[in-house]
Amino acid sequence: MRRNRKAKIVATLGPASGDVETISALFEAGVDMFRFNFSHGSHEDHRARHEIVRGLETKYGRPVSILADLQGPKIRLGTFAGDSAVLKEGEQFVLDRDETPGDASRVYLPHPELFAAVAAGQNLLLDDGKIRLSVESNKDNRIVTRVTTGGKISNRKGVNVPDAILPIPAMTPKDLIDLEFALSLGVDWVALSFVQQVSDIEDARKIIGDRALIQSKVEKPAAMLDIDGICRASDSVMVARGDLGVELPISQVPRAQKEIIRAARKYGKPTIVATHMLESMTESPMPTRAEASDVANAIYEGADAVMLSAESASGKNPVRAVQMMDSIIKEVEADPTYRTLLDAQQVAPLPTAEDAICNALRDVTRVIDAAATVTYTKSGHTSMSAARVRPTASILSITPELKTARRLAWVWGIHSIVGDDVTSVDEMVKVATSAAMREGFAKVGESITISAGLPFGASGTTNLLHIAVVK
Repeated sequence: MRRNRKAKIVATLGPASGDVETISALFEAGVDMFRFNFSHGSHEDHRARHEIVRGLETKYGRPVSILADLQGPKIRLGTFAGDSAVLKEGEQFVLDRDETPGDASRVYLPHPELFAAVAAGQNLLLDDGKIRLSVESNKDNRIVTRVTTGGKISNRKGVNVPDAILPIPAMTPKDLIDLEFALSLGVDWVALSFVQQVSDIEDARKIIGDRALIQSKVEKPAAMLDIDGICRASDSVMVARGDLGVELPISQVPRAQKEIIRAARKYGKPTIVATHMLESMTESPMPTRAEASDVANAIYEGADAVMLSAESASGKNPVRAVQMMDSIIKEVEADPTYRTLLDAQQVAPLPTAEDAICNALRDVTRVIDAAATVTYTKSGHTSMSAARVRPTASILSITPELKTARRLAWVWGIHSIVGDDVTSVDEMVKVATSAAMREGFAKVGESITISAGLPFGASGTTNLLHIAVVK
């Protein structure tokens, strides 16, 4: 089963898409990776969905990727007398350590770490940015603010702190429990929410090891301050525009999206653009024109994948949303401008043998008009390096490791299959040409390019570029 596009689709599973029939229909419609959102649902819900998705691999003979998205630290207010209050612009409002229910003048903030991080001149955002506070002082466990944007606030609404790096770990006790459960299932990727700095990723890797790859969700301005470091330390990156759009001015989000994609591409890390892509399809059978353009722009910018959240998890039209996303991607990739933009976005190869080979592979593939480029990989690095340079031909990735095939299933341009190790160049060519024909990429007489590493079977040794004719 082959996708006739290079960019990929990620869909979130939830109440609207938890049964065998719907998950199968989503896959048939074009989903390449399923996201399990651990902010919602029980472990048993996720276990059942995991079994269904793994069953698809047997049914369709194609690896499928699974992403476990951890909730991350959520900062929330305490409660209000009467369950809510109205904050008026220009009035003073205090956040303190008094657990007494709040009112229009103050409220309990059950997060002592904030009192160590917030300073005068910074801003606090309540309820996804609907209410904005300007900090005037912070002493004696009292953060005194001035309301700059007022409105109604209710119990336990979220608090965002865009102007500070908070001294809190990226994973909460709940996340640690969810992580071990997800890893016990055998998920392929783990998404870290609210990453602020490289140490957040390093701490997670000590726990995860090689059991899964790490995807950093960029949704805080602090992460943008070291986006190169975040990308280098991660295995992939998500442009998480939900909270990023709360903490950054909305006008800066498109620019941030492009900056994240460029930085990730520089270091060969695949990217997902997420949040509100086809949001209106949660209710409507058709997206808005602006939403269709949003999906298209992410593809023009070179993103590896685009993601559906509520549209597929709880919406009325999950399968139709995937079909719509699939058709938008295909329209973009049929546009000659798309190839022109990809070529203009090329980044310099990293100073490694692997990148040198893959950079040459891109040029050779174009010159000989190769029907496919075949990559042999054990860890997945060779295939990701090939995807980084965006060759004109599809990438047929052959690996002896099922876990690697699954991890690569959502990366741009990669058609991932499991195959036996090869031990010689002759065997490599035979397996590559046979797979290219069997998977529908090449016909007799057409040329393919092949990249691999000598000695065969060793990770991180990509040093071979070969041209073969299918016979």
